[in-house]
Amino acid sequence: MNRRLQIHNTRASAFTIPTDGPEADGTFAWDSTTLIVVEISVGGKEGIGYTYSHAVTASLALDLMQKTVEGADPFETSALFVKMRRMQRNYGSQGIAATALSAIDMALWDLKAKLLDLPLVNLLGRIREKTPVYVSGGFTTYTDSQLSKQLAGWVEQGIPRVKMKIGTHPDKDVGRVKTARRAIGAEAELFVDANGAYTRKQALDFAYTFHSEYGVNWFEEPVSSDDLAGLRLLRDQGPGGMEIAAGEYAWREFELRAMLEAGAVDVLQADATRCGGVTGFMAAAALAEAHDVPLSAHCGPTAHLHLACAAKPLRHVEYFHDHARIEAMLFDGFRSPVNGDMEPDLSRPGLGFYFKHQDAEPYRTA
Repeated sequence: MNRRLQIHNTRASAFTIPTDGPEADGTFAWDSTTLIVVEISVGGKEGIGYTYSHAVTASLALDLMQKTVEGADPFETSALFVKMRRMQRNYGSQGIAATALSAIDMALWDLKAKLLDLPLVNLLGRIREKTPVYVSGGFTTYTDSQLSKQLAGWVEQGIPRVKMKIGTHPDKDVGRVKTARRAIGAEAELFVDANGAYTRKQALDFAYTFHSEYGVNWFEEPVSSDDLAGLRLLRDQGPGGMEIAAGEYAWREFELRAMLEAGAVDVLQADATRCGGVTGFMAAAALAEAHDVPLSAHCGPTAHLHLACAAKPLRHVEYFHDHARIEAMLFDGFRSPVNGDMEPDLSRPGLGFYFKHQDAEPYRTA
């Protein structure tokens, strides 16, 4: 194999796609989502990576690639990851910077696997043939009718785990959870996500009500994910049959490590589009395994499919309504869940998808 290949063609673009209706969670509301797509070409192959971030991330990603990736050997993914982290020292490696690096790292791994003509999961080392998913939506902007229709529809499709948003109007949350349970029946698992909207005492009170009356067994970010002591309190003092989950806002592995060392979560979440792409997500998997804590992939189901099938402690992947809709629109190779599982197409190299440039062009932002 020619090990003298050098990267000379890099691109980064931003596309802003309107939601299919008003969406909100416990601490934020939005009517569009911005997709950042990174493309790296060499040897007739193109690696694709993406993240969900601010449009300026495209410019930052392009600058980072020009300074670190162009002219480099596409097989040296680990060295390039370290080089990019060091390049970000003076302007910070979290937030937007982390999303830019994540998309680039994903594209590099996709390219590497395509140059080797291998599905990425085989390059990483496949552990499972498919990965369980849970479907999430149930936004706080939804009426009871919309909430019931969406969640019940997913269960009818054979997906036994569904998640809803809470926290915008705490006085209505018990009623909304009751509505959701009635809609999905007694057998499906019901998850709730407050996105850090509650105080510690509020969250503890809701935890007992949600679990004892409506069988909720997953409480995501009941308090801010920055409040590790608060998460630990919920884990220690909350109902025994309810798991506390957080980690989706971690930008680097040391934040995930701190969360695990604090004993703050029953399930660690990690997002490859934020925490360092393929390299960062697999590091998160190693941390979770070392602490004997299961791992759940946050959002971006297409980005996580191959990684999930190679991560030892993986519990499931979040099939988030907004991201799944965008990925189905703009990626050839998008995979939908079947009976609650997603399975990678091993006939396709790399991450198994290609970007639909023509379909995306109307949404171009930068």
